[in-house]
Amino acid sequence: MTAARLRTRAELRRDRRPRAHGCWNHLIAAPLWPKHGVNLGTLLRTCDATGACLAVPRLPWVPEALDKGNTLRQRSCVHWVQGRAERWLERQRQGGSALVGVELTDESIRLADLPTAHRRTVMVLGNEGSGIPPEGLEQLDLTVEIPMVGSGSSLNVAVAGSLVLYKLAGLC
Repeated sequence: MTAARLRTRAELRRDRRPRAHGCWNHLIAAPLWPKHGVNLGTLLRTCDATGACLAVPRLPWVPEALDKGNTLRQRSCVHWVQGRAERWLERQRQGGSALVGVELTDESIRLADLPTAHRRTVMVLGNEGSGIPPEGLEQLDLTVEIPMVGSGSSLNVAVAGSLVLYKLAGLC
């Protein structure tokens, strides 16, 4: 058996999709009720990897959290949500976006059954403590759950959001 050969950075760049994403492209991660800055930084890195943008509320601690999390040290696709999150979601829906929440509800579909996003899609995330609040849930077109076999009931926001982003982007 031949040992596996690691691909070089040049090979990895050459094999990637030929075009980079543009701001406000078809996939947006929206952790609208964040509690932990480290999750925002991790999610920002996943947005870069999947060609998504990140929409975050304008809270005093969020810019510093994003700066710490931007390990690529280049401009990332971040947009600020002003005002109430549910009103922002309503405007996204009126603009034609699909709103997909990552939440455990009676109507949630399994992650494996989530189709690739073929139109502008906003992936909505709550927080580890209370999830997506009722006023946010009312705006959603669809909710998706991530099946688990362990003793926990959910993953942290960064991990859950990353899994769903990869699925929506059609990368897994």
